[in-house]
Amino acid sequence: MSIDNLKAIIGKRQGLAKTNRFLTIFTPPTQALLNLDPMDIVGRFANGTFNARSLISDPRDIAFLCEATSIPGRSINTLDFQAEKETIKMPNGYIDDDVQMTFLLTNDYYMKDMFETWISSIVDTENYTLGYKKNYQTDIVIQQLNAEDKNVYGIKLINAYPINISSIALNNESENSIQKIEITFAYDRYIPENFIESSVSGFVSAIPNLGSILELPDKFTNAKRKFEKISSLF
Repeated sequence: MSIDNLKAIIGKRQGLAKTNRFLTIFTPPTQALLNLDPMDIVGRFANGTFNARSLISDPRDIAFLCEATSIPGRSINTLDFQAEKETIKMPNGYIDDDVQMTFLLTNDYYMKDMFETWISSIVDTENYTLGYKKNYQTDIVIQQLNAEDKNVYGIKLINAYPINISSIALNNESENSIQKIEITFAYDRYIPENFIESSVSGFVSAIPNLGSILELPDKFTNAKRKFEKISSLF
């Protein structure tokens, strides 16, 4: 096989896919959609870092701050079956790999706060209660892009939710290092999608669902009451 044949095959297949051309698209569920923690808002007012735009978890911000992720693998579960003179493997199901994403941390710790809120809706660490899955799951779309940033392949994680937030290291010797946070997601299954399917899924995943939209007025009202109560103490 000559180098010319290899180049012809690569050219016929639209070139080689590059690891740094990708896009992640999702909207967090209602609990993490808005950052309306009154104490956090008061604290940001006090230290001069408050920004009204940071109150909303914009899918575009999430996409840009995602530094790395992966397209998950899938393996077949098997059971050993004893035949007459040999043991053979019989498939009995499959399992999909968890997906890890690495996000850049800004000085307002936006991604950290968002995922802390999200994961607390799954397991309430104060009351030791579990949330309903329908309230904390969301679909996540991961797309492979080409050199022109066009979607060429995509997968959709069905009913995804975070199961692990990594620790954050602090080090006096790392003066020029950038803080990052790693999130591990579990999900029901993944679905491979072509260009059109993935484009539609990405558009849908970037829009809050109707239930989230209907709950926004109540969240604003509750946050306003708490904010007014806290403000009266100063």
